[in-house]
Amino acid sequence: MAGGWLLRLVGFVLMAFLWVAIVWGATGLPRRGDPLAPATVHQSVAVYYIERSYEETRTPNLVTAVLVDYRGFDTFGEALVVVVAALSCLLILSRAKGVGREGRGGEGGPAGGAQ
Repeated sequence: MAGGWLLRLVGFVLMAFLWVAIVWGATGLPRRGDPLAPATVHQSVAVYYIERSYEETRTPNLVTAVLVDYRGFDTFGEALVVVVAALSCLLILSRAKGVGREGRGGEGGPAGGAQ
């Protein structure tokens, strides 16, 4: 296939761009154990959730209150990504399974079509 190399080149360029973006983004993260990291400095958010989650959500479990009530859209988005990834894998695997059958002689017979 003559156009296959172009598709591979586009895929390689996209993967290289993604790799560069991830590395660039990781350089801005604070070091492990940094006392000035946002999660360490802004502990008032955790205290707020612990102290007020039951009154605001009426959910007895703190983890459930944070995941469903405070971060509901984020949790829904993460679940949607997992479902789309699973469906994509199923589609790719089912398509690859069909290609393998055609390569062995087509439908219902040995290679070459002789019966």
